[in-house]
Amino acid sequence: MSPILTLFKREFLGYFRSPIAYVFLSLFLFFTMIVVWLWFRFFNSNDTTLTVLLYTVTALFVLFAPAAGMRLWSEEKRSGTWELLFTMPISVMDAVIAKFLAGWAFVALAVLSTGTMILTLAYLGEPDWGPVFTGYFGVVLASGAFMAVCSLASALTRNQVISFVIGAAACFLLIVTGLSIFDEMMNNLGFPVWVSDALSNFSFITHVDGMIKGIITLRDVVFFLSVMVVSLLLTVLVLER
Repeated sequence: MSPILTLFKREFLGYFRSPIAYVFLSLFLFFTMIVVWLWFRFFNSNDTTLTVLLYTVTALFVLFAPAAGMRLWSEEKRSGTWELLFTMPISVMDAVIAKFLAGWAFVALAVLSTGTMILTLAYLGEPDWGPVFTGYFGVVLASGAFMAVCSLASALTRNQVISFVIGAAACFLLIVTGLSIFDEMMNNLGFPVWVSDALSNFSFITHVDGMIKGIITLRDVVFFLSVMVVSLLLTVLVLER
């Protein structure tokens, strides 16, 4: 068994060795349903593509991704077990990849837990299956990018609270720069239009939007994969220092 797979299994199963994972998944599903049902009144919207649900899930990752990822490296540093980890026959890169994949699998599980809405939609109406599947693909891909950023935030400190704050701030910026209210704010402050356009190109909302609407482009897929690769490489550099 490869070192990556061994560490992946240890990290992924580690989420479920305490009540934290069950509380996390329950709260994630609870807040998602509250927003979709009560705030957006999903069943009165005639939405056959789960657009509201998928945008809500993406927005909630601003808080839930840092909560899931804050312990990836900060806990190892705090307890001193990261030094023991690197005495084993595993490279820093392999360890970073394994922990990231475990975190990504966990948050992807949280996304897929909302799949009951698909069954509800299929029971009550006729879903537009194309945007449903491309939307879930896009959100799962975005969750991996969120987790990679949070992995980097966790590697920067040994304090889980600080890791959460850094990760949440980064995820918030990666969401808000793609919103129209951000463009209006930038224009009101006197920034040229090209500045706000350039910043919006780095927003996760900008790149997940097309997938939620049923369009998968190579540009959007490459963007999320690039965020993952760059974040993980920076995590390796931080840990090697």
